[in-house]
Amino acid sequence: ADHVLVRVLAASVNDWDWGLLRGAPINRLFSGPFMPKVHILGGDIAGRVEAVGGDVTAFQPGDEVYGDLCMSGFGAFAEYVCAPEAGLAHKPAGMTFEQAAAIPQAGMLAVQGLIDVGRIQSGQKVLLNGAGGGVGTFALQIAKLYGVEVTVVDKPGKLDMLRAMGADYVIDYLKEDFTEDGKGYDLILDVKTNRSPFAYARALNLNGTYATVGGSIPRLLQALVLGPLIAQLYHKYVRLVGLKPNKDLAYMNELFEAGRLQPVIDGPYKLADLPEAFRLFGTGDHKGKIIVTMA
Repeated sequence: ADHVLVRVLAASVNDWDWGLLRGAPINRLFSGPFMPKVHILGGDIAGRVEAVGGDVTAFQPGDEVYGDLCMSGFGAFAEYVCAPEAGLAHKPAGMTFEQAAAIPQAGMLAVQGLIDVGRIQSGQKVLLNGAGGGVGTFALQIAKLYGVEVTVVDKPGKLDMLRAMGADYVIDYLKEDFTEDGKGYDLILDVKTNRSPFAYARALNLNGTYATVGGSIPRLLQALVLGPLIAQLYHKYVRLVGLKPNKDLAYMNELFEAGRLQPVIDGPYKLADLPEAFRLFGTGDHKGKIIVTMA
């Protein structure tokens, strides 16, 4: 009774979709050891309301909506999805469906990583590792609003784009390891956690924070276990960002409508080309968010 039937017009590919698709042994611990719990992938959706349950008060047929369904069954890579009312928000009129589909999960991780966990402050030195993807391109735009110095790390093919978006310094990770170059940062936001937490701590200034939003599950578990020890020994803080879906969509809407934030879109791909979109995601060569349209 509290669900909404949405005609999906656009969706985007996230790391969780990639992990569920591959079915690696460590992912099966969370998604079902013998049979996947999720039958239709896709968390981020943007579309139009077709019908509403009797207890729904926020939406009516015809409303343009978007949101992240990762905590309510996924299902975005389809023509229609039934979503709980709480999993959706009204899409701003000036935002395309493709732009809207790019925002929910990556935007929330960027906001919650930089602001809620990282406590970003003016004048800081901030490093974004994996800056050319969805989370990173949002994080770069948000970080620059705070008057910080931003260093970005990614593949060489993305660095010109990141410079154009306002990055102060760029690092080609194929040539340079930012944990070994002796430079220090007040805040590191990482989407590619694949090193020991002690390596990341080495790149932090005193009282600095390393916030990770994703990466290798064994490395994330190391960060969770060893974070308190690192804080005690070095006064540096290693923290995991626990996604709160859709919490900051209103903030992202404000930035978008004020012209201070633009989703970076790779595509769009048609639903029939979803395998190609996933292959691109797997290479890590995409820029911003990979968008899939259902029309």
